[in-house]
Amino acid sequence: MHPNPKRRFEPIYSMAVGAGRVFFGGVLQLRPKMTGAESIPKSGPAVLAITHFGYMDFALVEWVAWLRTRRRVRYMVTKRAADKPVVGWLLGQMRHIPVDMSAGRDAYTNAVAALKRGEVLGVFPEAGVSASFTVRELKTGAVRMAAAAGVPVIPVVVWGGQLLRTKNHRASFREALRAPIRVSIGKPMHVSGSDDPVEATAALRTELETLLADAQATYPRSGEGQWWQPAHLGGSAPTPEVAAEMEAERQRKRAAEKH
Repeated sequence: MHPNPKRRFEPIYSMAVGAGRVFFGGVLQLRPKMTGAESIPKSGPAVLAITHFGYMDFALVEWVAWLRTRRRVRYMVTKRAADKPVVGWLLGQMRHIPVDMSAGRDAYTNAVAALKRGEVLGVFPEAGVSASFTVRELKTGAVRMAAAAGVPVIPVVVWGGQLLRTKNHRASFREALRAPIRVSIGKPMHVSGSDDPVEATAALRTELETLLADAQATYPRSGEGQWWQPAHLGGSAPTPEVAAEMEAERQRKRAAEKH
């Protein structure tokens, strides 16, 4: 049995959720459609393994999770964001976990400890926004930390969030206004220390791809020729191969800037 974290008052997190409700529900008039909500536990720990097509996906998942369960999701966030003076303080107040991509052991240890305390942890196992709007190869961290803490991994797909803000495209207010948002949540996957993390991660990716295909097939906006639709479905987004080349070039430029 895992303990449930004490429901202490967290004013900064409450303010963030309130601001999200005003912005998403009021200003943008979003009405997200969620399937599989019963998979999010109302108490006890879990790892939410979330697709990453837009920069606001974390806030959309937190919003719907709060509406459903009043749970606070703790996210793995980049050290670059955590090091910013104001943003970093806010992230710390909300008890999110910084990740240094070049040295992730501390973040992994802190994440497992949070799970053992009974927290719900949000993870983006693709380790970056997918510009092709397809599920990229996943890192094994999500299943490894779930196995270490003895908690389930819950696949979560967000589709439509890229219309708010994403990589390589500045979405307009008109595109974002009343954008259909689909949040599809799969059944909890249970992994143990004896499971092969590579195989478990491959199974997780397959489940995410299945949930994504269903969300795309039932999406009410036509994506034909649209920038936000993957190429294999008739959109103009870059193919996974081209997107990978673009990302590699971006990383090379970032590394050069550091030197």
